[in-house]
Amino acid sequence: MLRGLLRLTWLEMKIFVREPLGAIGALVFPVLGYVVLGRLMGRRVAVPTSGAGELLRVGLPIFSAILIVLTSLISLVTIISIYREGGILKRLRATPLRPWTILTAHVLVKLAFTAITLLVMVAAGKRYYPADLQIPIASFTVALLLCTFSLLSIGFVIASLVPTARFAQPITAAIFYPMIALSGLFVPIEVLPRSLAMVARVLPLTYAVNLMRGILLGDAWRAHLVDLGVLAALFVICTAISARVFRWE
Repeated sequence: MLRGLLRLTWLEMKIFVREPLGAIGALVFPVLGYVVLGRLMGRRVAVPTSGAGELLRVGLPIFSAILIVLTSLISLVTIISIYREGGILKRLRATPLRPWTILTAHVLVKLAFTAITLLVMVAAGKRYYPADLQIPIASFTVALLLCTFSLLSIGFVIASLVPTARFAQPITAAIFYPMIALSGLFVPIEVLPRSLAMVARVLPLTYAVNLMRGILLGDAWRAHLVDLGVLAALFVICTAISARVFRWE
């Protein structure tokens, strides 16, 4: 089964690269945005009142990381919808591969490209980061992958329910991109109106942002047990739901 999983994962990686949303959206746009904004803000870090240093060290990496995850999530929902609509999932299920192997291959592809894009982003950003701005790359990578696991589980639920591939991208984008505004990345939740703050505290992206921000600022993992607990619970619940409602055809 492991050999079948690896072969299917490699095949899905090649398909992912050939698909425009996967290759361009997940690899090019986050890195390009990070480099352009990093170059612009890097020139202003010396200005103490500009807040550029905080944005460059914390805000920009988190924003770029979220774009990586959301692009992978949208791509996941779209590809699974296309596979179902074209009968590919039905044919794959008829092979000796078990259903969990087929779905795990998709998750591994998204995790691999998330890690690759993050590494490229960090390598490109070294040109624009001042020497005194240190980033815990290893810890941040782990936090990002944990958030990716959790959010991809939501993607499987959406992929289970979305009617056709035609609606996959707009439905997923309409669900997740508005979350960015309420996640606490740009505006602290404490200053939001009470109603919006209540909404923000039930959004999964809020806990993902809080975890990644804390890791970038040097917090210990134990300081984010609530964030880890929420993301883990979300993964378990969404995985259980998708296992029940996932449609192969």
